[in-house]
Amino acid sequence: MRADSKARLELAAALEHVGVSDFVRSAAEARADEVLREHDATTRVPAGFFDDLMSALEAVGSPNPALAEAASRARRLVTQR
Repeated sequence: MRADSKARLELAAALEHVGVSDFVRSAAEARADEVLREHDATTRVPAGFFDDLMSALEAVGSPNPALAEAASRARRLVTQR
């Protein structure tokens, strides 16, 4: 470990009133928690599935009658206020 890195860790640990080992372990655990949260929040799918999904999302569709009526009602409500 470089001397300047060691000095920074020692200073930071002292400011927190903990030993260097506890400071480093705590920082490592916090980073591990962050990495694991990011990993858990990521959904992985096969490339073909992803491509099909994106194509479906980008395709222009026509609204069904119920959706068209709901949008029309919403426009009337927004312009009335």
